[in-house]
Amino acid sequence: MTDIALVLATFADQAEAETIGARMVEERLAACVNIAAPCTSIYRWHGKIERAEEVPALFKTMIAIAPRLAERIATLHSYDLPAIEIVPAAAGEALAAWIAEETDRPVS
Repeated sequence: MTDIALVLATFADQAEAETIGARMVEERLAACVNIAAPCTSIYRWHGKIERAEEVPALFKTMIAIAPRLAERIATLHSYDLPAIEIVPAAAGEALAAWIAEETDRPVS
């Protein structure tokens, strides 16, 4: 297994996902961000069932810096409680090496 992680986050709209996604790549906290089509989220918030259209994004990074990436996304995010999950992942050595290079983190 390689030392990469996928960081999943949902955003209020496409513009926010793109702005934060680009910033995380510029800051070298993520090697790549895949922004998906809007989705419908159903959740309980303050005791009420809510529905909202959101834009999911998948950030590729190294597991060692994933918590920093998640914290940075949360700082820039428009939500009071952004949904940000970190998922350890396995990838081929070439992809893992590229992610490490683009985030300035060596593959272990």
